[in-house]
Amino acid sequence: MQGIIKAICVSEQKGTEKHPVPAAHLTAHHGIDGDAHAGPWHRQISLLSYEKVEEFNRRGAQVTDGAFGENLLVSGIDFRTLPVGTILETARTKLRITQIGKECHSHCAVYQRVGTCIMPREGVFAEVLVGGDLKPGEIMTVTPVSEDKE
Repeated sequence: MQGIIKAICVSEQKGTEKHPVPAAHLTAHHGIDGDAHAGPWHRQISLLSYEKVEEFNRRGAQVTDGAFGENLLVSGIDFRTLPVGTILETARTKLRITQIGKECHSHCAVYQRVGTCIMPREGVFAEVLVGGDLKPGEIMTVTPVSEDKE
């Protein structure tokens, strides 16, 4: 299974919407350089399916890239169907899914505006196993847990 990275988003402070950037550098065991959520923990990168955001927008939400706090917006991969441990690779980077969904403790700006948010049920989180440069348009390949030989 493959997808295409549609957007890379970062925020300088926690609790704020992320904004798209033209490229990023991922550091192993840390996350995206310059992103407030990077660090030595299990949610270094957040990912969301581009199609889920499009579906949400068709219901009138009109959200932009990064509005859900996602770092990577990827077309062609339904992250919600992938188990923890799944490997996600690009030409220069390698991630491992560590968490599916998350509890929303304080509702985001999207929730405040439209009364719902898809990130808690559709988003996934990953740790960076191999760092490198990343930009929109790159291919992301999924390796199921059972096929990973690490």
